[in-house]
Amino acid sequence: MPDPTLLALRNLHVSFRILRGEELFTIQAVRNLSFSLGRGEILGIVGESGSGKSVTTQAIPALLPANAEVSGAIYYEGRDLLKMEAAELRSYRGRKIGMIFQEPGRSYDPLQSMERVFLETLRCGDPAISRKDASEKAARLLEEAGLDNGRERLLNFPHQFSGGQLQRIGIALALAQDCELLIADEPTTALDVTIQKQIVDLLKSLRRKRNISIIFISHDIDLVADISDRILVMYGGLIMEAGPSELIASAPRHPYTAALLRASPRLGSHYSRERLVPIPGPAPGSPVTGRDSGEGCPFAPRCAEAGEDCALNLPAPSAPEGAAEGVEIRCLHRGGEPWR
Repeated sequence: MPDPTLLALRNLHVSFRILRGEELFTIQAVRNLSFSLGRGEILGIVGESGSGKSVTTQAIPALLPANAEVSGAIYYEGRDLLKMEAAELRSYRGRKIGMIFQEPGRSYDPLQSMERVFLETLRCGDPAISRKDASEKAARLLEEAGLDNGRERLLNFPHQFSGGQLQRIGIALALAQDCELLIADEPTTALDVTIQKQIVDLLKSLRRKRNISIIFISHDIDLVADISDRILVMYGGLIMEAGPSELIASAPRHPYTAALLRASPRLGSHYSRERLVPIPGPAPGSPVTGRDSGEGCPFAPRCAEAGEDCALNLPAPSAPEGAAEGVEIRCLHRGGEPWR
């Protein structure tokens, strides 16, 4: 029987050596992170900017800059990507692991037509593919991604597409080499809510048709809950809460998850009846950085329920009392009833 686990991260640490003026210091971007992803599963990762979401996923295909130091293990189909030579790892990019980047308008060469972009991508997987065959495959991929008149649109340049259309092209490019894992790094950023819904529905459809696994990253916890089977809530480079999407969104147990939900506008709400609640603490709207992280819980300075012990102790993830299967939180005091 085939292994249902496609990807497994174990004790992943990512840090960056930064030189600022004459000062050299280390930023801990991701700390002791572990999770698994099943075949055909959609995993959502949510958190504020600087929480470690993008760094985590960029570490998987080794797309981090040269000043990054990575340790731990990243198992893809049982093989540790961190132990592979560069040439072997390149064979995983595109063919097994596809990536959709945020802000699609910045992902393309303005002087290249989409036909040339697809030709270059497809020849990475099959150097012998002809221009005609590449164009035909690219047109099919564009139509699968929901872009009509794919053959004609291949002659267009990036400025001739809307943001939503460019994101669909990015999805088609990520699928060009028939990847098994699709990493979507905030694919709905800067898109209006109607286009966001279309992109989310497209990713759901691709999961059903291709049985691919997806990691979906966003700041919007409600959007993540809509598309994902499970959610990881990250803060300060750590997983603060993990569990099934419907439970995370409806009955969060970690104070940070509850704070994210209180700060998010809900369908049907109105400013005259309900106010959004900013995350409390000494620096509202300013998440912790890897340089600031100490020995305790990184959310403690902003947590209204934190005690003195929270600043000194960082608990391991554990299942709260009475929680459903698969729910884990990293909190000293919130092991009981879910937050409302």
